[in-house]
Amino acid sequence: MLLTIKTRMSPATDLGHLLHKHPDRVQRFEQAFGTAHVFYPDAGERECTAALLLDVDPVKLVRTRGRGTPDFSLGQYVNDRPYAASSLLASAMANVFRTAMRGRCDRRPELARTPIPLEVVLPALPCRGGPRQAERFFAPLGWDVSAVPVPLDPEFGEWGDSRYVTLTLTGTLRLSDALNQLYVLLPVLDDAKHYWMAPDEVDKLIRAGEGWLGAHPDRAAITRRYLANRRALVRTALGRLADAEDATEETLDPAEVEEEPQAEPTEEKAEQAEEETVSLAERRLDAVVQALRDENARRVIDLGCGSGKLLSRLAADGFFIEISGMDVSHRALSQAWRRLRWDAPGRQTGLPRNDRVKDVFQGALTYADERFRGYEAAVLMEVVEHIDPPRLAAVERVVFGDASPRVVVVTTPNAEHNVRYEGLAPGAMRHPDHRFEWTRAEFRAWAERVAAAHGYRVRYVPVGGDDPEVGPPTQMGVFTR
Repeated sequence: MLLTIKTRMSPATDLGHLLHKHPDRVQRFEQAFGTAHVFYPDAGERECTAALLLDVDPVKLVRTRGRGTPDFSLGQYVNDRPYAASSLLASAMANVFRTAMRGRCDRRPELARTPIPLEVVLPALPCRGGPRQAERFFAPLGWDVSAVPVPLDPEFGEWGDSRYVTLTLTGTLRLSDALNQLYVLLPVLDDAKHYWMAPDEVDKLIRAGEGWLGAHPDRAAITRRYLANRRALVRTALGRLADAEDATEETLDPAEVEEEPQAEPTEEKAEQAEEETVSLAERRLDAVVQALRDENARRVIDLGCGSGKLLSRLAADGFFIEISGMDVSHRALSQAWRRLRWDAPGRQTGLPRNDRVKDVFQGALTYADERFRGYEAAVLMEVVEHIDPPRLAAVERVVFGDASPRVVVVTTPNAEHNVRYEGLAPGAMRHPDHRFEWTRAEFRAWAERVAAAHGYRVRYVPVGGDDPEVGPPTQMGVFTR
């Protein structure tokens, strides 16, 4: 079975640094079920391809089986394991590319944190559910997906297609993210694991899925398949994913850090200390609400509403007359429904409903949706940084083009301010799910381009203390059409 990873970054041979495998060497790694080989069919400055070839030894594979395994008896000898990518390849990846999957690159740490252009090819991948299933699982992660069915026999076309596809993934991602996604989704697409399903599989899934699985629209289906439908393990994994999703970067707010008292505080210092007890999250909510009021926008949709903090703030403010929220995460929407005392779909709570809340629904920002239309204002509060850069253009078209509200309010972290966080490593981002964090200049360049393309003006508002050297912790753009 074969996996190739190609990049066209400059210089492309830096792929060797990320994989910790030298392009000039052929290396072999013994596995419990065979031998893994790593080599580079092509290693140039403009294009570099790394290959992982797994040579499965049928005798070794038999020795690792037990009577309780699903392919016991004849199935151990007559199978597709030497040829088709499966959980065996995922296991080999975890052994051979362990350091790369953790995102470590001591020689080039900034490179490990940087999304790079990648092309991943799996010539033969078992895909239960067909090509559409592969697209369903990989496309939300920012990949362009090509899944071409492999015919059963080209000489006998009437036999139709096999359950195998040639999978090609193209996108700009961090290499560690790409490897971890493959590690999880290869056995998921095969819908079979070829080793004992132990409780520590949950830990492996959570570790490999950090930063992407919790927000995936099909995380429940992925979790069930990965854990072979073991109900206890699935419940544990989904619970831990939900807990991880609830964590936010607000723990890094400098306004929440207590300082040791110095000399006797003056009245001015006391007022400043009182102001600093307000968290950055609260200041952000206040700033968004004030921006909407300044623009006299009373009918608002919160795109990426999360657990509904802004929705509840707007619902409690009599200024706003029509409010809706959308999020991709069903777990987050459940929290929003509870926060708003909303009757969730299929469940009558008997609690009174706020008449100003029109709808709270599941959706995706990358696809035009008629439910986004008809509002005076749309809010993207701490949302854009969670979107893979290749998919950001689709979000721009959906929000500013198709929905086209009179006002759009966008907030996002200011990367320059990260140096003020003592617990944050240099170059690190505030949240593991952030795909990027913009400097003030980068945010303004993006905002000016989007405004010009869609007929908006934009003004900028600092949120939080406006540091004279590195700016505010949060930057906000208010677009008006």
